[in-house]
Amino acid sequence: MRPDELLRPTPEGLYCPLGDFFIDPVRPVERALITHGHADHARSGHTKVMATRQTLAIMAVRYGEDFCVERQEAAIGETVRIRDVDVTFHPAGHVLGSAQIAVSHKGLTIVASGDYKRRADPTCAGFEPVPCDVFITEATFALPVFRHPDTAGEVDKLLTSVAQFPERAHLVGAYALGKAQRVIKHLRDAGYDAPIYIHGALKKLCDFYQSEGIDLGELRPATVDAKAGTAKAAFAGTVVVGPPSAFADKWARRFPDPVSCFASGWMRVRQRARQRGVELPLIISDHCDWDELTETIDEIGPQEVWVTHGREEALVRWCELRQTRARPLHLVGYEDEAE
Repeated sequence: MRPDELLRPTPEGLYCPLGDFFIDPVRPVERALITHGHADHARSGHTKVMATRQTLAIMAVRYGEDFCVERQEAAIGETVRIRDVDVTFHPAGHVLGSAQIAVSHKGLTIVASGDYKRRADPTCAGFEPVPCDVFITEATFALPVFRHPDTAGEVDKLLTSVAQFPERAHLVGAYALGKAQRVIKHLRDAGYDAPIYIHGALKKLCDFYQSEGIDLGELRPATVDAKAGTAKAAFAGTVVVGPPSAFADKWARRFPDPVSCFASGWMRVRQRARQRGVELPLIISDHCDWDELTETIDEIGPQEVWVTHGREEALVRWCELRQTRARPLHLVGYEDEAE
């Protein structure tokens, strides 16, 4: 059978006709299989949702317990039959609970990777290469210019700056799900044991990570009272983590001479850092860089590669030069998640 008979792009997202389900649909559908909890992949309003236990819990935290009518937990590595197809969830290494979804029928296997990374991450299970006939890869950083540096070195840049400027607060912009918790955990693993202050938008998700056994150390709310002078003094020399949007408004003005930091793969592009007014760019990404994307395709060795949400054309061309069939899916609705 042809791969597009098993899985094909539609306006709602990737659709499996034989199983009558969608993977990460961008519109409400009857049955959705979700790779991970980021808002551009995991939306509320579906009737039935199948995902890992952690992703289901994250969706409940973000959207409320009634985010769907019926939930089905997918155990990692366990194959489930949905109508005429076999479905298996495998670790994606992106954020807590993230998974690739393998869809198989009559000897043909397609793996939808969702978003994934290959770097070691102390807050989630690592990526598992899955043999398949067709590999659907993201392409967020699929240009040769994107080569992410060592994560420990980026964390050390932050810690060095904190030591050099004890009178200033370091405000670290990090996406609320995954990136924020990862940055905090990397700081802890590097020996930073002082309280870390977090924006209120991070509290529920940080609490969930803690409940899953991921020790983030002492977290305090980054709140102030009416005594602005006293509050500013209290935040001198601290690390404050919050969503990037929070540091663009008056909320950030409460901190003493803040050092603006942003943890993102996009900080490789200096112009982006300047446009955001980032003083200390931290190149820490929850997506693969160019080398990791191409090495992953080489390792898996699929007969065909489908490329989605990102720099699709460059990766398609790389595959073609290596005599591997490839095509862009041009799926709409998947953003960079403040990455």
